[in-house]
Amino acid sequence: MNKKFKLVFMGTPDFALPTLKRLHETEHTISLVVTQPDRPKGRGRKITAPPVKRVANELGYAILQPVSIKTDAFAHKLGKLKPDFLIVVSYGHIIPERILAVPRFGAINLHASLLPKFRGAAPIQWAIINREQETGVTTMFIDGGLDTGDILLYDKLEINPDDTSTTLYERLAVMGANLMIKTLNALDLGSVTPRPQRRDIATYAPLLKSEDGHINWKMAADDLDAFIRGVTPWPGAFTYCGQKRLKIFKARPALLKFDEIPGTVIKGFSDELRVATGKGALSILEIQGASGKRLSIKDFMQGARIGPGTVLF
Repeated sequence: MNKKFKLVFMGTPDFALPTLKRLHETEHTISLVVTQPDRPKGRGRKITAPPVKRVANELGYAILQPVSIKTDAFAHKLGKLKPDFLIVVSYGHIIPERILAVPRFGAINLHASLLPKFRGAAPIQWAIINREQETGVTTMFIDGGLDTGDILLYDKLEINPDDTSTTLYERLAVMGANLMIKTLNALDLGSVTPRPQRRDIATYAPLLKSEDGHINWKMAADDLDAFIRGVTPWPGAFTYCGQKRLKIFKARPALLKFDEIPGTVIKGFSDELRVATGKGALSILEIQGASGKRLSIKDFMQGARIGPGTVLF
């Protein structure tokens, strides 16, 4: 690498941390780290700094946490820094065009999918829910659309049969950090040519809301297994047994013959919980009931009264 770039880094959650740390190890200069404001978190609603702020503090960077990046003040602040690139990793808001115009060479985004598939806020979750065999990370120049900019580089990753959005998130974050370094090196050498996305094959991965974790037992068992893994840990898969809400963390399809309608508990051993689905049955392995503790199904069933014929909904 011949050129040291002057960068402004924009990111917020844990997913952005490997990229920030890898950039810190290079000869590039990070003039400023921009992240979301501190916000209440958890049951106690304690004001908590975003992960990027915590790590940026440890690394000694100047930090800015604007309530809005659409203001004249923010644009003026960035303009004074004269960055070569904005590096954006899960910042949390669409970057306005006036901000995209500030860096000398453009704004680069790291996205956790193989664009143009799964544009949007939740690409990792939807890749698992849709039972994709592979996914990956993509670097692209940001334009005014939602993940629609020209692609720079990408890297592929196989989705394992037991992957949850947590495990896939962790692997993609590290892969993405390495890809960002490769991208900056390639731009320095002039060895990469941005290419437009094929908009005709684009798919979307909208943000998941808390109610989106509600299990639909009419789905096939294989699809429900993928759904549960995809929404773990957020928003979490849940169902109801009477007035009680049950949160399901882990399950597997079961080869059973039955006549029960979807959602019905099927007869089995006392330490099992097997439920009829739209196609096949689902064996619940880890669950959380009203006690608030995540338990193996064996431990849960010792105190639960969910007999055969009970209908979950």
